[in-house]
Amino acid sequence: MKFSGFRSWLKNERFLNYLNRFSFLLSLITVLVALYDLGFRHLQKEEEQLNHFYFGALLIGVIAILLRYFLFRIRFRLKVRIFDILLGALLTILILVKIDFVLESFPLLEFMNRMAYLYLAALVYFIREFSTIEFNFNNRYLNPAQIFIGSFLLIILAGTALLMLPRATYEGISLLDALFTSTSAVCVTGLIVVDTGSYFTLFGQSIILFLMQIGGLGIMTFASYFSYFFRGQTSYQNQLLLKDATNSEKIGEVFSVLKKILFITFIVELLGAIFIYFSLNSSEISHIGDRLFFSIFHAVSGFCNAGFSTLENSLYEPDFRFNYPLQLIVALLFILGGIGFPIVLNIYKYIKYIFTNLILKIKKNRPLPYSPWVINLNTRIVILTTFVLLGVGTIGFYAFEYNNTLAEHNWFGKIVTAFFSAATPRTAGFNVVDITALNLSTLMMIFLLMWIGASPASTGGGIKTSTIAVATLNFLSLAKGKDRIEVYRREISQASVRRAFSIISLSLLVIGLSIFLIATFDKDKSLLSIAFESFSAYSTVGLSTGITSDLSSYSKVVIIFTMFIGRVSMLTLLIAILRRAKHLNYRYPTDEILIN
Repeated sequence: MKFSGFRSWLKNERFLNYLNRFSFLLSLITVLVALYDLGFRHLQKEEEQLNHFYFGALLIGVIAILLRYFLFRIRFRLKVRIFDILLGALLTILILVKIDFVLESFPLLEFMNRMAYLYLAALVYFIREFSTIEFNFNNRYLNPAQIFIGSFLLIILAGTALLMLPRATYEGISLLDALFTSTSAVCVTGLIVVDTGSYFTLFGQSIILFLMQIGGLGIMTFASYFSYFFRGQTSYQNQLLLKDATNSEKIGEVFSVLKKILFITFIVELLGAIFIYFSLNSSEISHIGDRLFFSIFHAVSGFCNAGFSTLENSLYEPDFRFNYPLQLIVALLFILGGIGFPIVLNIYKYIKYIFTNLILKIKKNRPLPYSPWVINLNTRIVILTTFVLLGVGTIGFYAFEYNNTLAEHNWFGKIVTAFFSAATPRTAGFNVVDITALNLSTLMMIFLLMWIGASPASTGGGIKTSTIAVATLNFLSLAKGKDRIEVYRREISQASVRRAFSIISLSLLVIGLSIFLIATFDKDKSLLSIAFESFSAYSTVGLSTGITSDLSSYSKVVIIFTMFIGRVSMLTLLIAILRRAKHLNYRYPTDEILIN
């Protein structure tokens, strides 16, 4: 009787909840111990104790998972079972590696054990348990803007702590410099106070790589999608929140859009890393492992518009400034990342429509009976604005710098370098010319390109291409005497116009305040270099005239806040701070204000 009672208690829901919480906490502790292991230097005895802990924790974790399968008869989704099989396989390999004859037969297993298997198993276990947690965001306590800002603050602080670990740098780093670097990586800016390649170890550079990836896509994207990936369901409030974050047209399409965003990101970054790898040669980077990490790092940094590089002078290094295929690959990466995921998905939808129509015409000898509005207004405006900015920027840079920074290149190199240098101010941050040697006219053009930035819902910053397009259409409409903005047989809503001019006004306010404060704290710096730094920080560009590392502590704090505000936008901050007004059921009499 006692045994049957104990067995029934084991099978009840309360025990299952305890088991789930225990397994998650164990996976979290395992990852934290792994970070402690990677971040600190240990004696041999400590390393042996840590290895014993890993084996014990993973073994208990697998047992907890098996209990859920066989004791509670839970039918997990196929995706979850794949992760469980992977975790079981990794644990089996780790156990086999400890057997001497296995090491003699498969020496690769011992090498992989030291280098990757333990940490990979700990990561898989944590992702598996973390993703089974249900995230419920209650709008009564936090609005979407507050959650969005809070997620960035959380990952910045976590990144700061990781970068301060002893093994993340060769000689240690101050709290302010670690916070600056973490903010720059998460806000995908690229401004640096210490050289990434020589100051940070491989572990430290990997942390920066992780921060760029998380910052480019947003931690909410990863957490929410992987939670849905494992659970197969989520709350209605979460879907409403993610609908705004992903710019989805329908609530039911939220996770489909999330999946496409992650798929596009990882595929583009993978292809970018492959092309970058083959664009390099042994004279530039001799070791294959270093070349592989360089390719992955710059592919992620390029697509996320982060601008971080493991090279001391970015791509302006003597061995890389004439590598034109590399420049074109990196440029294509940050243009794709900066064009915006809704635009990419809309273009994908249009290409799909074209092929469907073509197949229908071939099979049934007739096209679709109607031509739907596949390319929406947002895509049309963004694509046209992007082409205009790239074209004008390339021609302008080519003309202004032909006998200056472009003089050392041949005719093809001049075109590629001009194109790259016109595209990178729009929040990419890589440079293939000496910024301090540019003509004043070129710098003024870069100011404008940095301020405009990338497109909405992208990995880039700035006021965005659609904002400047709406502002331009507005004054053209006013000049023609129209009372509304019309383009492509569509009327732009007043809400979009109000939002565009709010973003423009707030951006100039933040940049102006940043310039004023830095000029106050660092009186020895020129106004041009300070303004360049502030515009670069707000638009999350990362280009600099070389004064970043020489700024005072107060100015670095100003740049940190400027980067953060530029990434989340001042309008989002105001929405998070101010209480949202209820629906107004009244309207006052209108009146005209004298303007101009």
